[in-house]
This record gives sequence, C-alpha cells and structure tokens, in this order.
Amino acid sequence: MCPTPEQKIIAKAKTIGIDKIGFGTAAPFEELLEGLYEQKKNNHTSGFEHPIIEERIYPQLVYDHPKSFISVALAYPTQMKEIPLREKGKRRGSFARVSWGVDYHVLLREKLDVLVAFLKEEFGTDYYFEPMVDTGVFIDTAVAQRCGLGFIGKNGLLITKEFGSYVYLGEIITDLKLEPNAIIENGCGECNRCIDSCPTGALLGDGRMNAKRCLSYQTQVRDYIPEEFRKKMGHVIYGCDICQMCCPYNRGIDFHLHEQMEPDPEEAMPLLQPLLKVSNREFSQQYGHLSGSWRGKKPIQRNAIIALANSRDKSSVPLLLELIENDPRPVIRGTCAWAVSQIMQKDANEQLLTYLEAAYCKEVDKQTRNEFQKAINLLKKEGPL
Repeated sequence: MCPTPEQKIIAKAKTIGIDKIGFGTAAPFEELLEGLYEQKKNNHTSGFEHPIIEERIYPQLVYDHPKSFISVALAYPTQMKEIPLREKGKRRGSFARVSWGVDYHVLLREKLDVLVAFLKEEFGTDYYFEPMVDTGVFIDTAVAQRCGLGFIGKNGLLITKEFGSYVYLGEIITDLKLEPNAIIENGCGECNRCIDSCPTGALLGDGRMNAKRCLSYQTQVRDYIPEEFRKKMGHVIYGCDICQMCCPYNRGIDFHLHEQMEPDPEEAMPLLQPLLKVSNREFSQQYGHLSGSWRGKKPIQRNAIIALANSRDKSSVPLLLELIENDPRPVIRGTCAWAVSQIMQKDANEQLLTYLEAAYCKEVDKQTRNEFQKAINLLKKEGPL
C-alpha cells in the first residue's frame, strides 16, 4: 500500500530532526478576529506583530488560493548539563531558555528549507511552499493548534503532550491540499497557575495577554523599562520563563534532542559587570548567535544594570558611576542612576549625592534627568545624610 502524502512528509521530517509535525487547513482564523481587534484597541499588543490584522486572519489575502498549513515543532532543553562556576561577589544574570544555544530562528528555518526542497521534489514545483519562523504573517500558536500539535494554554503558549510548551514553532503554507489533523481539546481546565504566577498580571485568562505588561516584552524594548517592572525582573536579562515553569504540563520536561540548542553556561548566565564593558564587536562575537541578541547590546546591558540593582551589588557602584559619567546612551545613564539609588539607599553619603547632582546638572535628556532626580530624592530620604 502506497504511503499517503502526509505519511511521506512525516517520514522526511523525522530524518531532518523535526520533533513534531502536523497538518491543517488554510481556512480563515475568524475565531481570533474579535480578540485581536480588542487587543489592539486596548493597546495590549507588543508592536512586534504583523501590523495588518486582516492578513493574520485571512491567508487568502496574502497567498494565492492557499489550501494547507504544515506546522512543525522543535523541543528545546530546560536544564543546563553544566552550571557556571559560582564566584563570591560576582553576580550573574540569565537569559531565558528560549535564548539558549544557537538562535532558533536559524535552526528552524534551516530545517524548514530542507523540508521545502523535499516537498518541491516530491509534489512538483507547480505548488508553492512558503516557510515562516516567528516573523511571518500568521500566529504560530494558532497554526500549530489547528494542525493538531497541541492546544493553546492560558499562558498563550502552545502546550504539546510530549514536550509541554518548551517548543519552537514554524510553519509552511501551501496550495497543496493535505489531510488535516484533529484539533486537540484545551487541557487547562480550572488550572490558573500561570495566571496567578505572572508577576505583572499580564495574562488575561483566555490565552491572550497584555503584551506590554509581559516581562519578556519589557526586556526587549530599547527605551526605559517602567519602574514598576524593574524589581520583578530579578536577575533575568532577557525573556521570562515564569508562566512555563509553573505549568503542570511542563513538570519534569527536559529534552536534549539538538546539540546546537545546548546552552554555553557562560553565555546563558553571564557575569553582569563584564557584560557592561563589552564593545559592540565583542557583544556580537560573544552573544550574536543567541536569539536574545536580536535587539542589540543596549537592552541587554540596561537589563544587566537592573539585575545588579536587584542583587544589591555594592561592588558594581564604581562601574555604574563610571557609566553615568561616560556612557553616551541616556537610557544607560538613567538606569545606572536608578540602580545606584537602589543599592545605596541605606548607605548614601555626601560624596555620592554630590556626584549624582553634578551629573544631573549636566544631563540634557528630559527623561534621564527625571531618573536622576528620583534617584537623588530617594537617597536624600532614605540615606543617613
């Protein structure tokens, strides 16, 4: 008996290291339309999404007579095989698991390109096969759910039976008709652990979120992080894993199926003070292959400053003052001022206050001046001056 087209695709996917694959129709995602408009109206979007809602909902607006989606998933590790050396007085930050190893966009796209080459060879070049990873038109989790890979949990992530939510997703849209998989029923039930655990209340309870309150989003913006979120970040310098770590479906999940996904401990949990001293070239060489580097050096360094403040690392104060004096970036200077005030609020002295007041007088950026003023006020109020 000849294998079906779907069986042929599944067999090929296994040979190229795709951990899960499914098929679904390219019918409109009309069930998402109202929610997307509501999120946009309420300013709950991140700005990283495809800007035209109708194109995210109606595949036929973007592609010529689309028939099917092919959704794929790669499982990534949740535990390090080795942890970095702990040195007294040397604080470390951490990248979320989604940024461990080589950038998943690169890894997944390479596998999708191999799969597309097979599809064209197997079914002919009269069909189109368009691969997408994260930055495509469509909502990856919605496509994956339609293709039977899992269900979208209350944290907005796709939850698979085998790998929990620790999966990278990508898809191929095509005008080849394929037999769709059955859609998996939502399995969250009455569980609200992710909602209750989210430190900023970003999760709305129905799989949607206020993206601007998500700590993962906040670590990626290039401007100042609102003060209400800074202490909640802890020592994390990119992303957030909280709503995954508390999910019962992720209990005991830890897969090491792809060597390129294995984290280098010194990259995944870097020393914070040296991170503040790296040049653009050094940052690119050391961290450029991580998905967490996509916004550049400044957000990561700003987050590292916040992490030093949250750890009350007094040894970092001379470096923070040096950055206040010499760094050309207002966001870095202002975040350093905030950090110094957090670290030294119980131990302020006249010399420190004089330094910050002098820096305030030289500062020309309005928002940064405000950061300096708040830092000075805190030190005057809390410190033994």
